[in-house]
Amino acid sequence: MRPIRRNDLEPRPWKNGGGLTWELAAFPEGAGFSDMLWRISLAEVGSDGPFSAFPGIDRTLTVLAGRGMILDFGAGEVKLGEDSVPLSFPGEAPVTARLSAGAILDINVMTRRGRAAHAVHALSAGEPAPRDTRVLVARQNPVTVDGFALAPGEALMSDPGRDLGGAVGDAPMLAVSLRLVP
Repeated sequence: MRPIRRNDLEPRPWKNGGGLTWELAAFPEGAGFSDMLWRISLAEVGSDGPFSAFPGIDRTLTVLAGRGMILDFGAGEVKLGEDSVPLSFPGEAPVTARLSAGAILDINVMTRRGRAAHAVHALSAGEPAPRDTRVLVARQNPVTVDGFALAPGEALMSDPGRDLGGAVGDAPMLAVSLRLVP
């Protein structure tokens, strides 16, 4: 297992240039948007605007910090806040975000449809991670899990072929499962 800390990562501009992202992990390692099978990243959203389009990508977004945002999918709106469950949607869906009250930090999990799949589970303090969990992410509060202290937005990642299933944290976390599709 290894911790992944935001302070150790280089921020990059969003695909559409509207904000910053910190890549926690991608597969294959070093892959860009055109050749990645999966990607986990943090995003700082400081203003209203459209999401980047990612055709053929399945996405799950969870707000980690801030007052939240409203996502407009054209046919309806979804409000997301720090306590919201993870929201999954197709990467090609036209989405515009409106911030509720100031900047937010969110986490995005993306997988290439038909080649990889993912699930994101919101865990309460003391709730064990599901089987096949590859990544645990601290939500609004610091969390300690298996002796690792994580600040909000920091992650604990298992080595390939191992999982973090059964791991328990002392504060709310997100559990991310990733798998390649045969």
